[in-house]
Amino acid sequence: MNAAQRERYSRQIRLPWIGQEGQQRLLDARVLIVGMGGLGSPAAMYLAAAGVGRLVLSDFDRVDASNLQRQIIHRTSDIGSGKVESARDTLREINPQVRVTAIDWQLEGGELETEVEKADVVLDCSDNFPTRFALNAACVSGMTPLVSGAAIRAEAQVVTFLPADPGSPCYRCLYEEGDEAAETCAAEGVVAPLVGIVGSMQAMEAVKIIVGAGRTLCGRLLLLDALSMEWRELRLPRAPDCPVCSRRS
Repeated sequence: MNAAQRERYSRQIRLPWIGQEGQQRLLDARVLIVGMGGLGSPAAMYLAAAGVGRLVLSDFDRVDASNLQRQIIHRTSDIGSGKVESARDTLREINPQVRVTAIDWQLEGGELETEVEKADVVLDCSDNFPTRFALNAACVSGMTPLVSGAAIRAEAQVVTFLPADPGSPCYRCLYEEGDEAAETCAAEGVVAPLVGIVGSMQAMEAVKIIVGAGRTLCGRLLLLDALSMEWRELRLPRAPDCPVCSRRS
């Protein structure tokens, strides 16, 4: 870590649970973020600002006007551009020291597994169950921590999965195939600041995992009703018959 980096990250280095050693871990870390929409935008921006050294962004969508109400990483001038290219440009402005890889296609199969295995943490900022299930399976296989967030209307949830922990559940312990709801933000709507709350929490979980500090949301599902500003915490045990994580050694 050079003098300029010590100055840039000085407020984090002052924290005893981060310090110079923890900041170096952030600088050396690689985080995969799937989805550059409402959740991925604040998550990526805060991780870049915090000094995560390598961010891999995956999204095949393009920016349109309806995104700008909540997807704060994109600008009006980015309409029509690929979301990962728009996000990469913004992140470089926030912190030019961060290396950003933009993947403008859907990660699937072996390519998804490879990217997950290379990551220190994966953030699920997607908006559909097939992607969430595929990410979860890849993270369980690769023993890679997964931080999952979701938001719609004024309701949200966030949870962390740690496959290397024998007691950790996985996303399939929470949702079974067939549970998929047809609700989308396009159909149901979503209030702008809500996704910022959840995406920021996902970034915070990633920082804690990378530096090895604090208590994560592993085994705890946080639910937010933003209209009443009430949080609920539900215990999420590992399902002994889960078709994904019960097979891990």
